[in-house]
Amino acid sequence: MLKVLKSGFYTTVQDSGRFHYRNKGVPVSGVMDEISVFKVNSLLENEVTAAVLEITMTGPTIMFEEETYMALGGAEMSATLNNLPIQNYKVYQIEVGDILSFGRLDKGFRSYLGVKGGLTSKEVLGSRSFYRPITKENRLRDNDVVPFTYNKLFQPKISEIKVDSFLDNTILELSKGPEFDLLNDRQLEEIFSKSFTVSHENNRMAYQIKETISTHEISMLTSATLPGTVQLTPAGKLIVLMKDGQTTGGYPRVLQLMDKAICILAQKRGGDMVSFKLV
Repeated sequence: MLKVLKSGFYTTVQDSGRFHYRNKGVPVSGVMDEISVFKVNSLLENEVTAAVLEITMTGPTIMFEEETYMALGGAEMSATLNNLPIQNYKVYQIEVGDILSFGRLDKGFRSYLGVKGGLTSKEVLGSRSFYRPITKENRLRDNDVVPFTYNKLFQPKISEIKVDSFLDNTILELSKGPEFDLLNDRQLEEIFSKSFTVSHENNRMAYQIKETISTHEISMLTSATLPGTVQLTPAGKLIVLMKDGQTTGGYPRVLQLMDKAICILAQKRGGDMVSFKLV
């Protein structure tokens, strides 16, 4: 079990997501950056679906109340274990009473903490991922505890990995959305010929783009959306739905982010620049 001494800005439990309920209006949820979490769980020899802590912008302070092994991935947040600096994508053996803390956010936006066997907090509709309308929780608070089950026979086969970080990537690869062909030549040029600023209005539901493109008067029936769907409002604003995004929408779905592009965008904060590339 781990105890949250200080919760940080926004720390949640997330796993691979909540599936088969979108027809009931329930988002997928799950980790925003699947690539980083896959690497963390692989290091710990966990199932790819194992739950982790998703740590946004400012990290928590955590005390481990049981022995385990842990690894971090994703954003670089100046993490320390018992006041000693530690690095991402390296396995650390944890003793009872060890303290994990985070400092300055150096790069990226979301960090991930995995433990051997994964976190074992309550499942709701087949997932441990926090999503307030379903789980009644939207973040961890001070003094919360999160359980895990540790196999004392575990010995890591690989202690660390070197990764090609994508935290500096700014190109978001996309495919055509269902309403792509409704874009005119001017709108296409505006989307693909320049860089855009990530708005400070961003969260697990959606990322908004600060700049606008040409307006439109397209009307359509409310239709299905997915994480990574790029909607275009009548005012010319681009909105990218993320893991907690709604399951339907009434704005034209002009583009669809590739899976890696969702991970890249999830590591951006307000003011960062991105550009779009059609593939």
